[in-house]
Formats: sequence, C-alpha cells, structure tokens
Amino acid sequence: MIETISLKNEFLLDPTIHFLNHGSFGACPRPVFEAYQNWQRELERQPVEFLGRRITSLMAEARAALAAYLGASADEVVFFTNPTTAINMVARNVKLQPGDEILTTDHEYGAMDRTWRFACKQTGAAYIYQPIPLPVTTPEAFVETFWAGVTNRTRVIFISHITSPTALAFPVGDICQRAREHGILTIVDGAHAPGQIPLDLSALGCDLYTGACHKWLCAPKGAAFLFVRREIQSWLDPLVVSWGYERDCPSASQFIDYHEWQGTRDMAAFLSVPAAIEFQRTHDWPAVRERCQALAIATRRRINALTGLPEDCPPPPQPSPLSPTPYHWFTQLFNARLPSKTDLDALKRRLYDEFRIEVPMIFWNGQKFIRVSIQAYNDESDADALLAALEQAIK
Repeated sequence: MIETISLKNEFLLDPTIHFLNHGSFGACPRPVFEAYQNWQRELERQPVEFLGRRITSLMAEARAALAAYLGASADEVVFFTNPTTAINMVARNVKLQPGDEILTTDHEYGAMDRTWRFACKQTGAAYIYQPIPLPVTTPEAFVETFWAGVTNRTRVIFISHITSPTALAFPVGDICQRAREHGILTIVDGAHAPGQIPLDLSALGCDLYTGACHKWLCAPKGAAFLFVRREIQSWLDPLVVSWGYERDCPSASQFIDYHEWQGTRDMAAFLSVPAAIEFQRTHDWPAVRERCQALAIATRRRINALTGLPEDCPPPPQPSPLSPTPYHWFTQLFNARLPSKTDLDALKRRLYDEFRIEVPMIFWNGQKFIRVSIQAYNDESDADALLAALEQAIK
C-alpha cells in the first residue's frame, strides 16, 4: 500500500471525476485561485492605478520569485501566457538561412512542431526529426542516439525536457553541454517540468527555456515563462511591439522592456505564480512528488500487467551508494501501452461517460498509449478506478 496524503480538498476539481489528466491544462489549488481572483479584483477596483502605477513593480516581484524558484536571475526570465507563444517569438528571431538545420526529436509537442515548420518555410531552413525509438534504456544511449542527427548544418537544437506524447524526461542537460561545445543554440521546451521536477536553469546550460506555470506548478491558466541567457537576449525582438519598445524611460533590461508589456491584458495569472510556489512550499512538495511517483510506478506496473505489454522506459530506480542520483525517466506523468486493436476514441469516451475517468489517449508513431498524470489530489482510489475500468473496456 502507498501512503496516501491526498490534497483533494485543496483543489477545485469536480469530486465526481477521477481526474488523471493534470498534464493537459493543470489544476489550480483553492488558495492560489483565490489569490488570482484577488488580483483581478485589485485591477478592477482602480484600473488606472493598477496598470498605470503599480504593475511594473508587481510584475518585478512576481518575476523575481519565479526566477529564484527556477535557479535563474530575474532579468533572465519574462512571463508569457503559454510556451507556444514564447516559442513563436523565439522562432521569428532565430537568424536562419537556407540549408540551416534545426534538430529535434520525434517526441515533440504538435504546436511546437508546427511553429518550427512555419519558420523553416519562411527561411528555407530544415526541421530535422531525429528518431528516438522506444523503449529507451539509459540517458547515455539517448544522448548518443540523438547526437547522431547533428550535422555541420545544425544551428539549433529544440528538445523537450518532458515530452507530451510519450511522457519521458529527456537528459537535456547533457545535450545542452555538448551543444555549447559545438556552438549550437539550445532551446528547451519545459512545459511539463516546473513543479514536477526540480529545476536549476543556470546549471542546466541551455540558451533558452520555456515552461508552463499552469501545469505542474499549479498556477492559474495563462501563466508561463521564457528564460534566456543574458548573452543572447539582445537579438530577440518583441512578438508584439508596444510601449516597451523604444521605451521613454528604459529599465536596466531591454529584454524585460521588449517582452513583458504587450498592451492591456489581465496580468493576474502572472502575479499569482508566487502564491503557487508558496502553496507547494508549505505542502512539502518534494514529499508530494515522491508519493505521486510511487503511485505512478505502481499504476504503470498494474496497467502493463493487465495488458501484457512491455514498458517503454525503465522504472525509476532506488538510490544506492553506487548511484546516489539515479536517472528517472518519469516522475508524475507516464505512458502505458495499449493493445493495437484498441479504438482510442471509443475507449476515451467510455472511460469518461461510463466510469467518470478523465485521462488522455495517445497515438504516436503508429503506437497506442494511455497517458496518466498523478498529482497531489490523486490517490489509490483513482488508480483502482482506472484499472477496474480498463479491465472491462479492453477485453
């Protein structure tokens, strides 16, 4: 039995649903959502004062709290509404020439793939998918497999920290280190990372990193960020030109001036990020993650036993004197294979309509999976309900 310290009552989720899909859009705890609504009320109480006099300092405070959480400096981080918007800005600024290559994997998020293909269409560059076959084995083998796609035309590496379709945590630090040695720009999609795994962006070694705060950090929807090393900030023009461009009284950071202000919009989600960080701190989030990972490991094992299908990555090992920091391919988000005959759409509908289970089905590279999220509000009753439903639904 896994020790259950569920935080169900701290969240606003429908109690009649077994919610196993935190990975798609997250879920916001009550105290954080209340902070979010309080910021919205502050805005409406005196909009001119809030947006005209207070917002710059308030955003600076929120940005500093987020940067400290990420292991970065406050002038290396700027808020965006989502990682897709952040990468759109970056893709329009990367100086690509015909024949240049952007190397990625075949595990990337569809919206990001579309963004880079659009950029390549405009510039004549090529978006190159390096296949990473399943199952994965070791981080060392992954790095060598991925690096085999690097050529003398590779200018950019774009890679997920935790993948959306396959729920794998890639060893991006090793990739970034090798890319730096070869003068290749590294851009990491960390949408699923903040709040699910510890982050130290200064140590990671990437050039740019985008992440969602509204997913595993549990901030309100519409809160994300972009980290950019100071050395390369100057070539990033704003996606939306507004008052920060050619600012009358420039701040110490052109990066913040250019990208923070995009016209009138609701900043409440950004300002609530410190409340999300504090919520996780007061609830001992390392212990929460450990409990969630234990439940994820057990649930994946049960699904694999039910289907008789193999796993796509080794389970997270226990620390030992020989390996005090063993590599974890997943933490709270995992995939399990489904039989090839499975009708994914029908299964998803049946799980929700008949069993009240919210969980996504994934079709990737001709293979079928169920992707399960285990968050602080989940416990063994959710796993038991999923297994009981699958026993009936995939006979």
